[in-house]
Amino acid sequence: MQAAESALQPVKSKGDPSHTDQLDSSDFPEGGVTAWGTVLGAFLIQFCGPGYTSSFGVFQDFYTQTYLTNYTPSAIAWIGSVNAFLLMSVGLVSGRLVDRGAFYHLMKIGCLLQCFFLFMLSLAKPNQYYQVFLTHGVGFGIAIGLTCVPSIVVVSHYFQRRRAFAMGLVISGSAMGAVLYPIMLNNLINGRLGFANGLRVSTGMIGSLLLIACLLMRTRLPPKPQAVSYARVFHNSLRDHVYVCACFGMAAFRVGYYFVIFFLQLDSRLHGLSKEFSFYSLTTVNGGSFVGRFTAGIVASYLGIPNTIIGYSFISSALIFSMIGLHSAASVVLIGISCGYFSGGFIALAPSLISHLTPDISDVGARIGIMFALSSPPICGAVLTSHYIWWKPIFLAGGIATSGTILLLFMQFLLKIRPTIANVCSKETAV
Repeated sequence: MQAAESALQPVKSKGDPSHTDQLDSSDFPEGGVTAWGTVLGAFLIQFCGPGYTSSFGVFQDFYTQTYLTNYTPSAIAWIGSVNAFLLMSVGLVSGRLVDRGAFYHLMKIGCLLQCFFLFMLSLAKPNQYYQVFLTHGVGFGIAIGLTCVPSIVVVSHYFQRRRAFAMGLVISGSAMGAVLYPIMLNNLINGRLGFANGLRVSTGMIGSLLLIACLLMRTRLPPKPQAVSYARVFHNSLRDHVYVCACFGMAAFRVGYYFVIFFLQLDSRLHGLSKEFSFYSLTTVNGGSFVGRFTAGIVASYLGIPNTIIGYSFISSALIFSMIGLHSAASVVLIGISCGYFSGGFIALAPSLISHLTPDISDVGARIGIMFALSSPPICGAVLTSHYIWWKPIFLAGGIATSGTILLLFMQFLLKIRPTIANVCSKETAV
């Protein structure tokens, strides 16, 4: 295992000799005011963007029960599905633009668009599905996608040895947002302010935090003289079977993860639990997720990133199946906290795993973008139907997440045999 991990340590860039020293793993600051300021700024980006997306369960419940009553839960779930899918897939473009030196432009445009589309959502009329879909699903998803991957990639400019810990802190920002937003949004849109004014209040808060984030974040490495070729990176990545298994395994896991995030509040409410308690059901998941993301780097420093992410994936998949027994407040809290903790740790370590598997640090942005682009949209709500037959989407979500765990186990197997294969090939070449 140690041989496999040492074979995967980042090496000096071979693309441009002038940048060799700059990309040497021994040259990473591993801290400092600028580095930790960038981590804080990236934390706020995750708090305002993915954190808001992870709170879609609030909107799923509100749209189904109040605002889009003429449409099925499956149709409404596609709003959040498209939002989550674009958040990840736009990273394919934004990751490349970061490599070309467009980090600051992406931050400014993405942050402005987030505020714009949230404000436009507040103008959407009841039962006007296309208005909600275009603003909340498409526009807001693209806006978050422009900032999500770049905010993660820029942290890798400053950390190598402590990268898993730093990225865990950054990714925990989305969990922190997902803890606070459900409480805030449930009280705003279901309270005296109502849907429109409640969204405008949240838009003002998000705009202020995004401004602070833009002022804090700074890049360290200069852009590559030549743009990273996605065709080259994608071609090389296809030949890296370890990377392919990791990408598809994480994509499968996210299908199950988003089912819990999108439907737990609606599930608990339709099982007879009080409206007030249902409002806090997402908070249990996201509270556990915050702790999981915050501590994932610490756990990975002892067990290794691949081992930790496989363990988290296996336990989370089993907990998704346990949703079939949800019937009381205690079961919601137990499932929510447990599933949130392990799935949160998984999400936090995903970018670190890709960095761990990338031999050339200059390709990290492109590879993380490809990983996000391959992430599947949540589709399990399609089998829920208007009769709310919960066991069907639960088994589908759990089964897909389990298949992701199997792919990650195969990834680990390939990691273990890679040094042996490399030694055999080198001996055959010598002969």
